Amino acid sequence: MAALPTVYNYYTAGGITAGLSAAQNYFTLNNKNITLHSGALHYYRVPQQYWRDRLRKMRAAGLNTVETYVPWNLHEPEIGTYDFGNGGSDMQEFLNLETFLKTAQEEDLLAIVRPGPYICAEWEFGGFPSWLLREKDQEVRTSNPSFMKHVTRYFNVLLPILAAFQFTLGGPIISFQVENEYGALKLWPVFDTDKVYLEQLRQLFLKNGIVELLVTSDNAILHGIGGTLTEHFLHVRIHNFLKFIQLIVIFFQTANFADSADEQFDRLNELQPNKPTMAMEFWTGWYDHWGATHNVRSNEQFERVLDSILKYPASVNMYMFHGGTSFGFLNGANQLVSLGDTNFMYAPQTTSYDYDAPLSERGDYTEKYHIAKRLISKYSKVQFKTPEMPKVTPTTAYTNITITEQLRFEQVAELVSEKFNYASPVAMEMLPINNGSGQSYGYIVYKKTGLDIPANSELKISGYVWDSVIVLIDGKLVSKQLTGPHDLNGFGYWRLENGKLNLGGMNRTNATLELVVENWGRNNFGFSYQFKQFKGLWQCDVYINSDVISNWEVMPLQFKRKWTNSLSGWQSPDFSIVGPSLYKATFTVDNPEDTFLDMRAWTKGIVMINGFVLGRYVTPLGPQQTLYLPAPLQNKGVNEIVVFEQFTPSSQITFSEKPIYHTPRDVIKSKM
Repeated sequence: MAALPTVYNYYTAGGITAGLSAAQNYFTLNNKNITLHSGALHYYRVPQQYWRDRLRKMRAAGLNTVETYVPWNLHEPEIGTYDFGNGGSDMQEFLNLETFLKTAQEEDLLAIVRPGPYICAEWEFGGFPSWLLREKDQEVRTSNPSFMKHVTRYFNVLLPILAAFQFTLGGPIISFQVENEYGALKLWPVFDTDKVYLEQLRQLFLKNGIVELLVTSDNAILHGIGGTLTEHFLHVRIHNFLKFIQLIVIFFQTANFADSADEQFDRLNELQPNKPTMAMEFWTGWYDHWGATHNVRSNEQFERVLDSILKYPASVNMYMFHGGTSFGFLNGANQLVSLGDTNFMYAPQTTSYDYDAPLSERGDYTEKYHIAKRLISKYSKVQFKTPEMPKVTPTTAYTNITITEQLRFEQVAELVSEKFNYASPVAMEMLPINNGSGQSYGYIVYKKTGLDIPANSELKISGYVWDSVIVLIDGKLVSKQLTGPHDLNGFGYWRLENGKLNLGGMNRTNATLELVVENWGRNNFGFSYQFKQFKGLWQCDVYINSDVISNWEVMPLQFKRKWTNSLSGWQSPDFSIVGPSLYKATFTVDNPEDTFLDMRAWTKGIVMINGFVLGRYVTPLGPQQTLYLPAPLQNKGVNEIVVFEQFTPSSQITFSEKPIYHTPRDVIKSKM
């Protein structure tokens, strides 16, 4: 019996003369029929050391393609400064795009790349760098010259890298997405799609040597042709000489959906007759928001819809096949509903991007994996060689460790070297730091000294807080602790306009007021995802009683790795302190293994491992209660954990072998 061919053996035998073609009602690759069985994996959400494991698991399930987005905000973290794996940013270990593509090809997978500039992806600002906001009259995802000059510069760096990996040049990339759910803009009354912008993007692809199939993706039923380019061709009917217009779609269209595959595909076939049919995003599960229930999609529904896709027949990209983690401050947010000029429905996403996918956050097989493997085998017309399923990566729960050191917030503030004076509070993006790119992530502190505050005074922050604020007077917390989702409706959080806080019944003289504001994640999708993405206090003034407070000292608290690892002055911990502090503990391992940090005894903050921001925890909100700590982020030997707790700490760090989810009783249900 002849050995089965690999995907590359089969599709490149005899030389490569053509790429992926949609010129007929089925795909061909190098002039051979192909059905794309693809899965989404975001390289920047998975440690590089695990890329091969995850890709091999995908190939073992019978997938022939991997799909990934490319996040602009990671690859150009500062204006004109790029990081593709050696640029020196805190995320550089996740960013070697060339290595990822090479590894995919080595694991016998083709690749679909969605380079942006907008990616959504439940990712901070939909992948846009926050420094775009520094320019006046900025309008992302349009032909706005201010926006397009930055897109052009970035694409002229990124696209040549990707062009070298095209299938027709011997690489893995068979297709590029030009825009992402662009037709969804038409769902918001004040927006519309910009066809000039789409053509500008197309020209950038062409001028940078991209020759593979260009595609777009939208909900075919809701968005129609709103997210793509079209041309009108005049035809003449021979019999009655009546003229009519036929609409020709320039980009190949694909569909995004969770269910109703037949209806989506039937609509696609109406929009682009005699073309192949493909789901660019068949949603295998869903993501979580802080303060909402943990999302799962039943195995039965997953199997039913995937079966209907493959039976249609159609190609599919399962989004996500492996979700991974939004490390650092990189989770995005949704603006779920527009309610005039309110910020009520802002909904930040959790650190975990498990997505209830076929491969879990840490790469474990789930029942959906086995369902996908079985169905792909059932419908595949050509059988290929596949690897054995890799063994499950070991996980452990290390012994609990004790917090040994603390830095109080006033000490932390003294260690911030960049401090600026402003008459009124400003957005973090406008600070003159990071080589003129402003502050992207973390916290920003507004400090005012020398205040006389009478008893029962009222602090008022006009406008909205973006996104939450804690109030300190003389280093002591005077705002309310976060206890549950109901608190999001009160002072200190994004939902309340013109928030007011009683400062207590004591007279204070020569007092110091500090407002510590956190960016919980810029919108990646929704009504205000394009605009109003500034973070901090920037809309209006801050008052005590009727007096405007002016002349602030403003400082960024970014928690970059180099700064965190340089902190000094640590003291013995005092766990009776309620309010923001840094807490440190160490543990030693000879052979690091995957684990989870169980944060249920803590309240709200971030965790850093060896200086790297692992992510946020918000225990009272849920549903996520643990933080995934993969082995590649640990040292062989001594490891240092630093926790920035905003309210009430624990005296220990507890580990778990598995993720833990909990939904508080008063959770506010998602209105998606």
